[in-house]
Parts: sequence; structure tokens; C-alpha cells
Amino acid sequence: MTSTIAPRVRTLVLLLLAATGLLLAGAGPVSAHAALTGSDPRQGAVVDKAPQQVSLTFSEKVALSDDSLRVLDPKGRRVDRGDPVGTGGTTYAVKLHGGLPDGTYTVTYQVVSEDSHPVAGAYTFSIGAPSKTSVAVDGRGAGGGVVGVLYGFGRYVSYAGFIVLAGGAAFVLGCWRRGTAVRSMQRLVVSGWLALTAATLGLLLMRGSYTRSGKVGDIFDLDLLGQVLQTKTGAALVSRLLLLAAAALFIAVLFGAYDKRDDEEKRDLTFGLAIGGTVVAAGLAASWAMSEHASTGLQPGLAMPVDVLHLLAVAGWLGGLTALLVALYRAPAETPVDGAAVRRFSQLAFGSVLTLVATGIYQSWRQLGSWSAFTGTRYGQLLLIKIGLVVLLVGIAWISRRWTARLAESGVAEADAGKVTADEAEKEHVTTGAGTSAAVKGASGTGAGDACGAGSADVGGDPERATQLARQRAAVDTARRKRERDADPNRSGLRRSVLAEAGVAVALLAVTTMLTSTEPGRTEEQAAAASSSATAEANAAGALTLDMSFDTGGEDGKGVVRIDLDPARAGSNEMHVYVQRSNGRAFDVPEVKVAFTLESQDIGPLPVVPDHISTGHWSASGVQIPMAGEWKVAVTVRTSDIDQATVSKNAQIG
Repeated sequence: MTSTIAPRVRTLVLLLLAATGLLLAGAGPVSAHAALTGSDPRQGAVVDKAPQQVSLTFSEKVALSDDSLRVLDPKGRRVDRGDPVGTGGTTYAVKLHGGLPDGTYTVTYQVVSEDSHPVAGAYTFSIGAPSKTSVAVDGRGAGGGVVGVLYGFGRYVSYAGFIVLAGGAAFVLGCWRRGTAVRSMQRLVVSGWLALTAATLGLLLMRGSYTRSGKVGDIFDLDLLGQVLQTKTGAALVSRLLLLAAAALFIAVLFGAYDKRDDEEKRDLTFGLAIGGTVVAAGLAASWAMSEHASTGLQPGLAMPVDVLHLLAVAGWLGGLTALLVALYRAPAETPVDGAAVRRFSQLAFGSVLTLVATGIYQSWRQLGSWSAFTGTRYGQLLLIKIGLVVLLVGIAWISRRWTARLAESGVAEADAGKVTADEAEKEHVTTGAGTSAAVKGASGTGAGDACGAGSADVGGDPERATQLARQRAAVDTARRKRERDADPNRSGLRRSVLAEAGVAVALLAVTTMLTSTEPGRTEEQAAAASSSATAEANAAGALTLDMSFDTGGEDGKGVVRIDLDPARAGSNEMHVYVQRSNGRAFDVPEVKVAFTLESQDIGPLPVVPDHISTGHWSASGVQIPMAGEWKVAVTVRTSDIDQATVSKNAQIG
């Protein structure tokens, strides 16, 4: 039996390592889920006099530390003073020392987005005129290096541990209660608990270094750990550890006290364990939902419970599948997994798949936002791979269901064929003693059978020898029953299909883990649009063009507004406003308003209400810009009586 199982188990382990390698190979610096959409001074700008502060605007709120924003002079010395602070919305600023000389200055930032992922980058601006600088602008590599790799591996292990823990326990309690006495099932569920606990502790220790310095030596920095405990991610990890303590009690009862109860007590205990286990599993799943993708962006109040259901469905399907695989290969011959248990798991898996489809469709809509994001963003491409793996897994599961039906039919036939009369049983009992030696020899195929048979007549009054012979006979009998069980073609077919399912599930888990650390397609497209509009430059005639994406939140409320300002200089200007849908068609909204603000001089906002010219086109003449500078251009778009949104960008005018 060992020689048959070992190659298959090794194959599964190799698949696991390969999938983990794929995960880590793509890890590098983690993709940010908050993007820099504006700055003052803007990237590459040349200002006449030194600014009093540097401000950065992100696509969503971020968490700051004392060292999040730094401004360096051409020689690499820091010129910022005080801690960075939020100035409203998603804009954050840091004060600068006075009397800064001319030259090129470098702004570096390292923050943490709302969904717990680090964001880092750098850019330059100049005072008076550009100069040489000794500062590299590659950014500070948040989430990269050895710590980034270890953190990514810890995330993978934590997901795998939760799936094995929750799914394995659900399989034993809901599908195969005889498994509470099976040592291999106990080891599987306990291994899931140990993996999740160890990974959670590791993530908690590495979190500070992961989002800050990236140094291995900072993993055990107690000051960083104290700061992590005050964050949303730190609270989620601590909550997970507390819930794991309750999970340990659940495991102790399930694999300890449960098997010692009579049938009536087991029914009551089963109900209690089912309720308690569901609560603990849902709490563990919520520790991810409350700190990652689901907690930010659109509809977080709905997205978080949907994410909890999604994780529970994944655990029920893939974790139960892992438990079934272990039961098929490692269950003792005395308590083999029967067709009824496999059939019950098939029903559980079917319900889990339906839940996965429903919650997955909602999550895809929420994270992508458009069909183009499927192929135009890394998140969408990974999602397509995940969908393909799920389809493949469902196809293999359909084959497993066929083997399950055959196994159930053969089980009934075996039960009918195994009935014997009392006389036949008595006859077998009488002849067994005389034929023990021959039977043992035939079953074992080795000389051990001869020894057992010969020794049976020579044991005399030696109890130790009798005990040894009894153990040998029991071992040979167990080996015979295993061979008979393994010879069942239906069971062998089910094993192969379940093993194939497990291999695909390993790859699916790797892709899912990568998705959780990849910027959603919706925010990636919005950040790209914001970045392109923020870097719009005047053409040869001096005109300025700014593109800004908006979403009023109502039905049919998304689009792009374009501002054309000519000649984009101090004095009188002509302005054209174009509003388009996401597909590029003109969008005839009820109202558009524009305002100009020069924050450095406390000028504005200067309101402009353009005239409606045609579908999706507004215009205003004689727009007065009193002086040159870095102006904030804010556009308010109203798509209905109650739905409107204001978007803004900074632009150099004059």
C-alpha cells in the first residue's frame, strides 16, 4: 500500500511546491491598492520659489507613519519638518524648512492603503531651475525583499491552514462522523490549526517590517509591533489568534470527548459543535474580510459578509476535498470511508460551488467594474485563470460524482453478498483455528505466516509469545483487508479523480492568494486615468487638456470629463468641457460646473458655469486666470436630481 500511495503523495507535494514557487516568483514588491493621483508641487514641476509644504493626493485613504513622507535636497539631506498630516479627504502634506535653495528635490512616500497593502514611490520637482541630484528615485520598495517573500508565503500558508482546518472539521462532523476516531483525520485538522496559528503569528511579527523598512532585523522590533497592534490589520491578526484558541477547544471536543459519548449524547453534541464551529469559522473568515479588499471600495457593508461566505464555501469545498483524499488513502481498513459519506460530501461540495459562483460574480463586478479590465489589468488576467481552474475543478468533480454513485451501488451489493447464515458463520469459526497457519501464509505471501502457524502449536503457556502471534495475525489480517479494499475499481477510480481535484485545488489556492495581493482592476484603471490626466501638458499653442474619471454613485453615473483650456495662461482663456461615457460616447448630463483654486496664494475657488453647446459639450469664454501657478481645477458633474460628484486635478497654468 505504501509503495502505491507514496508516488501520488509526492506528486501532490511537488504540485504544492510548484504552485508556491509560482506565487513567490510573482511576489516582488506588492502591487499597490492606492495610487498617487496628484501632488503639489507636481512631478517634474519647476516652481519660482520654495513651497511651504509638499502635498500628495491618493486614490483612497491611506495610513501614515512618522516617516511616511520625506523630502530630500539635491545632496540627499532631509528638508521636511514635523510629521505628515491629512489635509482633508485623500490628500496628505508635510511641512518644509524655510529658505530652501534652488535645485532639484526628491519626494519619497511609503504609506499603507486601506486594504492593508504597502504603497511606495518617489518623484522630483525643482525650485528655480533643475540641478543634479545624488538621490535615487526608485522608491523604497515597500513589500519587497526577503521580508516580502516571507510575508507572501505566510499569507499562502494561512489561507491553506484555514481551508484544511475548517473544511476538514466540516467533513468529519457533517459527512463522516466515524472519522473522529481516525488518527489520520485528527492529524489533518490539527495540522491545519497549527499552520494557521504559526502563519498568523509570523504575519503579525513581520507586518511592521513588511510595511516599513523591509529589513529582516526589524521583525522582532517591539516598537514596530506595538504600532502594528494599533492598525486595522494588527487588530484582525490578534482577533484571529483569539479565535484560534476557541478552535483548539473545538478540536479537542471533536476528536476527544465526542467518540466516547453514546448515540443520544452524540446527537446533542453534534448540534452544539455544528453551531460553535460555524461561528468560529465565520469569525476566522471575517478576520480577512475586515482588513483586505472587502473592507474598502464599493459597498463594504455588503462586500464583507459576502467575502465571509466566499471563504467558508472555499473551505467547505477544497478543505473537505483534502479530508476526503486523506480518508480514501489513509483511513484504516477497519473504518474505510463509505459511499454514504462520499455522497454527503458531494452534496456539501455542490452547495459550496453554488455559493462560490454567486459570491464570485459579485466580487468580480465589484473589483473589475468593466469588461475591459478582464484583459487590460493584471487582476482581471489572474481572475480569468482562476475561473478556468474552477471550471476544470468542477469538471473533475463531476467525474468524482460518477465514481461516488458507483461506489454506493457496489457497497449495497457487497452488503447483500456479505450476509451469511448462523450455521455458515459457526462453520467458519470452527475451521478457522485449523486453517490459521495456511490462511496466514497465503495472505501474507511471506515466511511470517509459517512462523505464525508453526508457533501456534508451540506457545504452550507463554503469554508473551501468544501476544506476539496475535499481533502478527492482526497485522496480516489488516493487510489482507486493505488489499481487498484497494482492489475495488470504483474506490480506486474515486481516489484518482479526487487526487486530480486536489492538485488543481492547490493551483487554485495559489492564484487566489495572488489575487488578494493584486490591485483590483477597477482601481487600476481609475489610477491610470488619473495619472494620465495629472501629467497632461500644454500643446504647441499653450492649450491645456485634463481628463478626469467620475462616478456619481447613481445608475448610469460613470464617465469621463475633459477640460480644454486655451491658451492656459494668466488672463482671458477659452474653456471647453466634454463629458463622455466609459465607452467614449457623448454623455448629456444635466449640469456641469468648474472652479479654479490657487491654494498657494489663497485665491479661489473661482466658479465658472459653462454654457451647454451640444450633447456632452459645454463652453465658456473669457475665463479669467488672475496669475500663473499650480491651479486646482475642480469639476462638478450632476447626472440626476440627487446624484453628483466632484473631481479635481492640479495643473500648471501660465
